[in-house]
Amino acid sequence: MTFGHDLQASPPDVRLSLSRAGVTNVQKAVRMRHGDDEALVAATIDCYVDLDPEQKGVHMSRFPELFEEAIDEVVMGEQLLVEQLAEHIARHILGRQRALRAEVKIAARYPLERTTPVTGLRTQALVTLIGHAAASPTGTRRAIGVEATGITACPCAQGLVRERAAERLGEAGFGGGEVERILGLVPLATHNQRGRGTLVVGTGSRLRGEELVEIVERSMSSPIFELLKRADELFVVEHAHLQPRFVEDVVRHMLRGVLDVYSDVLEDGDFVRARQVNFETIHDHDVIAERSATVGELRHELATGERAPRTTELRDWLQNGA
Repeated sequence: MTFGHDLQASPPDVRLSLSRAGVTNVQKAVRMRHGDDEALVAATIDCYVDLDPEQKGVHMSRFPELFEEAIDEVVMGEQLLVEQLAEHIARHILGRQRALRAEVKIAARYPLERTTPVTGLRTQALVTLIGHAAASPTGTRRAIGVEATGITACPCAQGLVRERAAERLGEAGFGGGEVERILGLVPLATHNQRGRGTLVVGTGSRLRGEELVEIVERSMSSPIFELLKRADELFVVEHAHLQPRFVEDVVRHMLRGVLDVYSDVLEDGDFVRARQVNFETIHDHDVIAERSATVGELRHELATGERAPRTTELRDWLQNGA
């Protein structure tokens, strides 16, 4: 049986262009390079194309086949970084789907070797490596990202605990100087949240995913570890309570951390997106904070205190260069 009519290529009933049409949550096993290492990892791929007003649809069923073609071209040869693989797929989709523009996101779970903070035992952390890329006939742009977990200690509740502890110590006969000295020595209780931080940097420079993970984890009250002996557990708990941070604090520290670590690498036209989600322990809801901006916008705001007149989002940044 032959199918001569290409319905997707025919004009639509309503002739309007679409900014996104594609597939999400496609699961693939890909061999990727991360630093000097290579690993076979499970990846989730999202891919979209811009759709012309004269085209009814894209061939959705062809996307997985096109992914296989694009991945096979490189997996048997050079193993790519996640952002390079996303760019390669975007270029491939652009040509094969005859699209105005293609956009790809790859999220791959990747194991990182860690050591516990006190006992130095080897353990493993699973982080998510993220590659974004956009391609058009005029060019491409790509971004690298990571997603990592940690914990935050709530400053607000800790302030309440501090006030109540100061009252009780005063009632017990301790003087003001003694109270301050005691409270300065003892980590104060508060409620904690396990948090998930996401950091994406759009740049033509090569960045290491491990460094981005370190920035994310340092921005929270403390990193977390799958394996902890008692001495390690004490360190993590004390460290977190001595560095209480709101969800908003975490995002701001991520942004400043990127600008500090890559001060000589990033250009003003590069892009940063930081996002933090905290999973509450004393509430049924979760809390979130995020910021997206070009590096130049962030530098100007830190230097002058003036809020940028507009916010550059990731898709805007990708589209402006592709």
